[in-house]
Amino acid sequence: MNVLLAGASGLIGSALIARLRPDHDCRVLSRSTSGESGGYTWTGLPGSVPAAAVDWADAVISLNGASLGRLPWAAAYRREIVASRVDATTAIAQAIGAATRPPAVWLSASAVGIYGDRGEEELTESSAAGTGFLADVTKAWEDATAPASGKVRVVTLRTGLVISSQGALKPLFVATKLGLGARVGSGRAWWPWVSLDDEVGGILHALNNDAVSGPVNLVGPGQARSNEVTATVARLMRRPYALRIPARVLKTVLGQAADDLLLASQRVTPTKLAATGYVFAHQTIAEAIRPLV
Repeated sequence: MNVLLAGASGLIGSALIARLRPDHDCRVLSRSTSGESGGYTWTGLPGSVPAAAVDWADAVISLNGASLGRLPWAAAYRREIVASRVDATTAIAQAIGAATRPPAVWLSASAVGIYGDRGEEELTESSAAGTGFLADVTKAWEDATAPASGKVRVVTLRTGLVISSQGALKPLFVATKLGLGARVGSGRAWWPWVSLDDEVGGILHALNNDAVSGPVNLVGPGQARSNEVTATVARLMRRPYALRIPARVLKTVLGQAADDLLLASQRVTPTKLAATGYVFAHQTIAEAIRPLV
């Protein structure tokens, strides 16, 4: 296939394009195409996607979004979090909607943050959106795909915590290596996780499987509470695990980000991936973390 990829420079995009290129013709949609032969430029704003890019593509994958790991979320950065997701998605949706030769499929990034803090409730793709800053942002992010609805198969990739030594978990690995592994809050919040291998594998599964459409929970099958994630890192690294960071301290330091990223409980299941035959490379949180340490 001809695959147009936006957001290729991030953790997931870099791993995905390495898996795509042996079998597909990939071109990147970016603000700068230096070093990318045949790539296309845009500004990330509506009206900036070249029509030629969409007409060329058999599939579009968009992974745009400012990092949530840049903390704390000042007011200006909160606006960037919203704009980098909603504006970029709107731009691609409008370009697909106006295309003379639209692609067959569009995979658009999303996040499990759409569910908000849901305690012990088991969450599938049919569960309602929750409340809170990230829930509102993610709902608007998914709603921005609407102009392309009906013209292509649209999949919104609700990604969980990606298990990698880089990205969101890097501070945890660094702190644990220094002997500062700690339980976060009560430690009982459900953290929906996915290995980087299965994040990429799930995206490729959705790309190639016409039965997959709409929201897809990109999370691992073995549910884990936050204490299990942090304790497993410490155990596999053979480092101490005796500290605790109280919720009130996290909220004082990080504000809204503490509630949305660290303390929210989201017991998410990969219902669609399982139903359409995806086979996970990593079934448990320990399996996902072990290769990294």
